[in-house]
Amino acid sequence: MNEPLRRPADWPSAGPIDLSVHDLPHASSATEWWYVNAHVDTGDCGPISIFAAFFRLAYRRDPDTGAIEYAHSLTWAITDSKQRRYMAEAWVDRRAPKIGLERLDRDQGTADARINRAMREVLERGSIPLPDQMFARDCFVHDRRLELDFCGYRFEKRDDGTYRLRLFSPHYKAGCDLVFTPEKAPVRHGDDGVVRGATGEDMFYYFIPRCAVSGEVTLDAMPRPVSGSGWYDHEFGGHRQPTPAPDGAEAGAPAPAAETVATHLDADHPRLAWNWAAIQLDDGSEVSAYVLAEPESAKIHGARMVRVAPDGRRTEATDVHFDGRRVWRSGRTFFDYPVDWHLSSAQLGVDLSLTAAVDDQELMTVLSHPSFWEGRVEVEGNVAGDPVTGRGYIERSGFAPLEDLDDFFGAVGEEVRKSVEEHLPRHPTWEQTRDMIASKERDHYMDGVSPEELARAMADPVRLITDRGGKSWRSYAALACCDVVGGDSRKWRRWLAMPEFMHVGSLIVDDVQDRSLVRRGGPSAHVVYGEPQAINSGTACYFMGQRLLFGDDVSDTVKLRLYDLYFEALRAGHAGQAIDLDPKTALIASVVASGDATELVGRIIATHRLKTAAPAAALARMGALAGGGTEAEIEAVGGFFEALGLAFQIIDDVLNLRGFKGGLKARAEDVRNGTITFPVAVAFGRLGADDRQWLHETLASKPDDDEVVARVVALLESAGAIDHAASEARDMVERAWSVADRVLRDSFPKIMLRAFSWYVLERHY
Repeated sequence: MNEPLRRPADWPSAGPIDLSVHDLPHASSATEWWYVNAHVDTGDCGPISIFAAFFRLAYRRDPDTGAIEYAHSLTWAITDSKQRRYMAEAWVDRRAPKIGLERLDRDQGTADARINRAMREVLERGSIPLPDQMFARDCFVHDRRLELDFCGYRFEKRDDGTYRLRLFSPHYKAGCDLVFTPEKAPVRHGDDGVVRGATGEDMFYYFIPRCAVSGEVTLDAMPRPVSGSGWYDHEFGGHRQPTPAPDGAEAGAPAPAAETVATHLDADHPRLAWNWAAIQLDDGSEVSAYVLAEPESAKIHGARMVRVAPDGRRTEATDVHFDGRRVWRSGRTFFDYPVDWHLSSAQLGVDLSLTAAVDDQELMTVLSHPSFWEGRVEVEGNVAGDPVTGRGYIERSGFAPLEDLDDFFGAVGEEVRKSVEEHLPRHPTWEQTRDMIASKERDHYMDGVSPEELARAMADPVRLITDRGGKSWRSYAALACCDVVGGDSRKWRRWLAMPEFMHVGSLIVDDVQDRSLVRRGGPSAHVVYGEPQAINSGTACYFMGQRLLFGDDVSDTVKLRLYDLYFEALRAGHAGQAIDLDPKTALIASVVASGDATELVGRIIATHRLKTAAPAAALARMGALAGGGTEAEIEAVGGFFEALGLAFQIIDDVLNLRGFKGGLKARAEDVRNGTITFPVAVAFGRLGADDRQWLHETLASKPDDDEVVARVVALLESAGAIDHAASEARDMVERAWSVADRVLRDSFPKIMLRAFSWYVLERHY
């Protein structure tokens, strides 16, 4: 049980909250924020909702003066329900790089060490990753009246008791200048105003549930007069109890530097996540609720619902059920967010359905690892047996469903399979079949065509392989490279299926050519459907992506370049397969005799480059092109993914010899198949004549004896060939990254690309 709270001296006492005192910043608080939201009508532009949250965090105590230094941040967003768009910004303190490094030093980053390493690279050069932006100067917080000026983003209380909010984004050409006039008295949330943390870092929370809102909202650089209803709340605290005051410090002052920022962020204490709602009902009442939980265990640390009647009377309950129903998956973070909720309390007679006005109201920011969902919801249901409607805001933060890059690419893979299902269904309609083979202008091509037959004859072999799942990094490449140059990959989500079609087509045909019997953990397509059907379906895959290339967002010039890159990938892939199929008998004999493996190593690198690296590079360039990247950016991401593709294949050769995690593939399968891989070619250039001859003869015999296979691997290890292969892969990637790092702006997508490079180099599967 929680110990009785020892309230700081500057917290509200019993009775009404004195806004003239408690709207001001609180000296005892390690964390404090001021929050508003508004729902307004713009007339022809429809309903608009806005939220803004101004944060102040006690960062450190000056060792000489004892004064507390604060860091500041701001998140805000506009939801345009009619246009179904969400315009969001996050601003962080100019000390953010230093604070971020300190957090990483305290092991307070993400669960994936590679993402943390990539973040550290950015922070160490004094940068912060986009879409977060860094304040150019110190923020201003007045200590004797409510006046916040965060580098031009302002929230203040005026002499007449109203509140004014001013925001503007040059990027979106959108903002607001709104006045909030309270229509109800402030109300305490939580336990008589107290929201208890997991380990004593309690907060005090009050809110004004309804304000009349007037002013103007700017959309697309056009100011529009608006009116509507708003919400204001204020929360402060975040220190642990009890905290002895240091010598010379006044009672209730913030804790020393070592206990301010770290108080509720310590790695050895539970991390809390929350769902929160602020709802204004059309009957003049309001409902607010929160549930605090540990995201890993789902253990509830606190739940409260407050209902404010039309006359301002407050009632509360703790039997809060705040359950997500329909789930939306982000196309940028691949996080899952509920966008349809059921909120209820039997004690208060509240039973509400909350539905997102726009599914995508995800706000990306490193403040929340790396995003949270906050947006407008439409409300309907019953309160005390009476039907009600209204609108509100929901915030969901801290429930990061993806712990590491393995989880991330697992989610990407799920979306790839959904995209494949959408574009190549097992049971297509007549229209879907028509689009698969022709176009709206060629309806007569469907004469005599059975959708069921075509799906069975052409789609089923493809779906056999795609539905088993695979490494989804090729699909991620195009979207990530769109975002990393400042584009919006959400417009190109249909591209998820395109690289998978291209890749699976090559796998199906390769398996026929190589007589491979197993693919992705099951029988190959030609084993199930026969070679003729597999060959036809595999080659058909190369053309399925063409339907996904374009939208209305690019010029004809860009479309032509996209076409060229797409077919460049296919040409290169087929050339690489041709080189791979060539037996190279004379070349290998020459290498065994001479010990000069230069040409053989070059052939293997050429095969990997053309089969894997060039298609990946083309997809990356396509993404950067669609994202509006500069020529330098397009070539930088292309070169980076070319290096990654090469490294991926070389590391695959290394893992084949040293073993895959979980026994995913048989160890030294390449040796048993007699395959001349990159490490083998390197070894031919390092071994003596007798060892070269023995290795050549042994591989040619396709050994199945475990002792013989182990001897081959040991010989390659002793020659340093396997270590050299791993080192060569690493050097390729690092050289390419050094170019991309100079060209690309620091951003969350860039961090993910950097982390992905280590993921490729350090993978074990």
